[in-house]
Amino acid sequence: MGEAAKATGPLSGVRVVELAGIGPGPFAAMLLADLGAEVIRVDRPSGGATLPPAKDMTNRGKRSVAVDLKSEQGKEVVLRMVEQADVLIEGFRPGVTERLGLGPDECQARNPRLVYGRMTGWGQQGTLSRSAGHDIAYIAMTGALHAIGRAGGPPQVPVNLLGDFAGGSMYLVVGVLAALLEARTSGKGQVVDAAIVDGTSHLSTFVHAFLAAGAWQDQRGVNMLDTGAPWYDVYETADGKHMAVGAIEPQFYAELLRLLGLDGEDDLPAQLEAGRWAQLRERFATAFKARTRDEWAEIFMPGDSCVAPVLSLQEATEHPYNTERQVFVRGEDGELQPAPAPRFSRTPGAIGGPPATPGAHTREVLAELGFTDVEDLLGSGAVVQH
Repeated sequence: MGEAAKATGPLSGVRVVELAGIGPGPFAAMLLADLGAEVIRVDRPSGGATLPPAKDMTNRGKRSVAVDLKSEQGKEVVLRMVEQADVLIEGFRPGVTERLGLGPDECQARNPRLVYGRMTGWGQQGTLSRSAGHDIAYIAMTGALHAIGRAGGPPQVPVNLLGDFAGGSMYLVVGVLAALLEARTSGKGQVVDAAIVDGTSHLSTFVHAFLAAGAWQDQRGVNMLDTGAPWYDVYETADGKHMAVGAIEPQFYAELLRLLGLDGEDDLPAQLEAGRWAQLRERFATAFKARTRDEWAEIFMPGDSCVAPVLSLQEATEHPYNTERQVFVRGEDGELQPAPAPRFSRTPGAIGGPPATPGAHTREVLAELGFTDVEDLLGSGAVVQH
């Protein structure tokens, strides 16, 4: 068995076929691999990766078979793989896999228990379903992008974490796992339509609840959790870096004031005195500018002020707390990367191996699956071994 097939996480024994794509689909498949699933990635013979294959961490723990999906033999190879799989994941525009002859109907005809996971931005139906798009457009249409930013300023783009990976990948994984669980009793698979607009909107339920209750204004930067409140914001320090403040509850706010040296000052506005928040923000800003970020971190952490240093991506990998908890680990290839999450007491997940080079495991995987015509398939170009 290959290295990826030896996983011992909670999804050990689950086989996933991933039709290679970019962004949220590969990340969802990586998460399943981290949790112990055997993930076989079907790549194009030419590769077509957006990153050097050895550096694309979203392909860690997977094995790769290079297949010409436009050939009849190549299509048949994938269908034969599907017969022995529990899950298929694809992230093409709606209708593409159907045109390839690899849509849900064709795949589930071969394997009625198959969970067919589809990852798109707009979803499988609707007037925009076949339109191009990226994270920024999807979160714009949900209202989430409008809500992020400072008062009087433009919306601020939260990288592509909110749409692609939170509203996309994570909802695809939840859907796949739920469908797998249901299939155990029904014996039938189903299609999981994971759309970034759906997932991102669902993530916003909390904000919509506050909006419905009249406790949230449909504007940027004027609410408690969007930098409207001075005690939920970031402040520049003496060295040009920043501290993040989230002292919402009264006891945490009191600790913030104490450690800033502002407790007991008679002219300090009250925490909930919204009309004087501008003055309170100015006092906080002046106080934070008196020390460096790391000096403030020593003062506030550990503790109950809900204040933390704003670390760069590189700094985060080196911070003592993150190293103590092993939030970042090195894979077999020596690359430092985020550790699998969440954690399990009895069946821990793990990085199953370095990123898979397209077509690196074609012979190995097909032989394991019982293909007796591997050399013929290689000779015809239907599959490729790199």
